Amino acid sequence: MTSPLRVRGRAWVFGDEINTDDMYPGFAMKLPVAEAAQHMFDATRPGWPALIEAGDIVVAGRNFGLGSSRACAELFVHLGISCLVAEQYNSLFHRNALNYGLPALTVPDARVLIDEGDVLAIDAAAGLLRNETRGTEHHIQPLPAFVVELVEGGGLINRLEAAGFLDRNDATAGGKP
Repeated sequence: MTSPLRVRGRAWVFGDEINTDDMYPGFAMKLPVAEAAQHMFDATRPGWPALIEAGDIVVAGRNFGLGSSRACAELFVHLGISCLVAEQYNSLFHRNALNYGLPALTVPDARVLIDEGDVLAIDAAAGLLRNETRGTEHHIQPLPAFVVELVEGGGLINRLEAAGFLDRNDATAGGKP
């Protein structure tokens, strides 16, 4: 599947109130993204990043992404996570995911419909979740049109950069040449 809105991958299921401190430990925030990503979920699932395959999907319960505004979505994208599915998101984390072009779908009974290791095929624009392992298909709330456009464009940051409103090189140099 080539669209960021049509994905297929194995499910990794997490619980309720998974916080950003667990996703992105404080000490890792000073590391380059590639290195920081290797510490995702160190406290609760040590070694998890080494198990990820490109296209895998993270499934969670309620209030997913509780906590500070750490750029956790950037780490998920770096690891190759293709989509997030949660019963409910913390609003700041949800916005962060979309800003990085990571589809983040709300599915109220996600943990009833999906077990860890299930293979999922999702069409986020059409609102279709197929659990290939169970042989079930579920209609879900599709992403709104403006979010579809945002995700297809690689997220808000890429869109701002493409439109000339943001220069990442300038930002990382602190505005100094």
